[in-house]
Amino acid sequence: MVSAGHGRSAEGGRNVVLISTYEMGRQSFGVASPAAWLEAAGASVTCMDLAIERLDEQAVAQADLIAFYVPMHMASRLAASVAERIRVINPRAHLCFYGLYAPMNEEFFRELGAGTILGGELEEGLVSLYHSLAQLDGARRADPQPEPTVSLARQDFLVPKREGLPALDRYARLIVGAGRERVVGYTEATRGCKHLCRHCPIPPVYGGRFRVVPRDVVLEDIRRQVAAGAEHITFGDPDFFNGPGHALPLVEALHDEFPHLTYDVTIKIEHLVKQAKYLPTLKRTGCLFVTSAVESVDDKILERFDKRHTREDVIEVVRHCREVGLHFSPTFVTFSPWTTPRGYLDLLQTILDLDLIYSFAPIQYAIRLLIPAGSKLLELAEVQALVEEFDPAALYYPWKHPDPAVDRLYEDVLAIVATKAAEQSRPATFASVWDLAQAAHGAQVRSALHRDDVAPHRATVPHLNEPWYC
Repeated sequence: MVSAGHGRSAEGGRNVVLISTYEMGRQSFGVASPAAWLEAAGASVTCMDLAIERLDEQAVAQADLIAFYVPMHMASRLAASVAERIRVINPRAHLCFYGLYAPMNEEFFRELGAGTILGGELEEGLVSLYHSLAQLDGARRADPQPEPTVSLARQDFLVPKREGLPALDRYARLIVGAGRERVVGYTEATRGCKHLCRHCPIPPVYGGRFRVVPRDVVLEDIRRQVAAGAEHITFGDPDFFNGPGHALPLVEALHDEFPHLTYDVTIKIEHLVKQAKYLPTLKRTGCLFVTSAVESVDDKILERFDKRHTREDVIEVVRHCREVGLHFSPTFVTFSPWTTPRGYLDLLQTILDLDLIYSFAPIQYAIRLLIPAGSKLLELAEVQALVEEFDPAALYYPWKHPDPAVDRLYEDVLAIVATKAAEQSRPATFASVWDLAQAAHGAQVRSALHRDDVAPHRATVPHLNEPWYC
């Protein structure tokens, strides 16, 4: 299909390579959606997911435009290393970085050779870039780029083009019981978020706004993934209840068409409290579990993060979910500048009391606060006084805990979950972490937690098998 040396396909369109480096075991919406737009614009598009497949050096060598999707920190770090290799293979190609972390790290990516940076609602920007490159016919674009670095324009979405990505069965699976797995698809019904949590990377780009992907586009995307083997769908919206008026009719229609299809969503604790009346609808339409960014059970830390929920709210949400039969999957920022040995132990005790040991991946015990460029945490004077100079290679502001014992506890917990979690049960990992926390707090270790005596049925809590999922 590609003619050698000139960056043009056999049909006459110019060659574009879209690259995903890491997305927590998901097939990339952020590559599939732009692929549809660029193909409609006449481009010959090659999609690569380097978390699963090797870099296609021939496609890279013949590309006019190479664009990296960088929705998260890990993806950005990996993209940076791949970009250096690509500049050697094809120094004439125009490099673009797009996604949530692109505008936040614009200076860094430009130093890597990026000619275009796109964030927010980016598909129209990529098409504009493609057309301008086609008109230049190999000449370099003048600076600065004409496309907005961050666009929040309302777009007429196209159905994502997924055919160029690896098959769904090569991605993370849903574990629903011993020896029982389901193939997982992934889509997004909204992008952005109307909340301004200080530690979150979304507010610096979206500024408290979100955009809706039309229902018919989402349903057709899911329809095609089901045809490709999907038995479960993960909705990757930062908050599925940012717009309940959009979300609920969507899952009703999904369930009507595919009554045996299951799904999972991410919803903010604040919304789960205020919109608890909708939880039965989620359960009835096939939702298996709800992921929520609990982050902490310390109200003072939650206030610093501007999470707009409390410890009691978390307890209430767990109860509501159990009442309707929904599994609750929390995520945490377990180590922050305000974590104390006593507070960490209190978090573990809360996890134990709420019977949540099986409900999240063990890596959550060792999540350390990341402060990226543009973080709203930098609005706090105490954070400004704490952080060191921005590390442009690491893409964050380094910080050390005021109590070195807490940093040592973090390192010890990380070593446990990174080396042993895959080999032992979740209760056994919890017991190991508990021992470390007790020792750091100076209290006597409760030997009862060494026994893997959690009720066997708890092992059937549905979860994705991507080990670093968070």
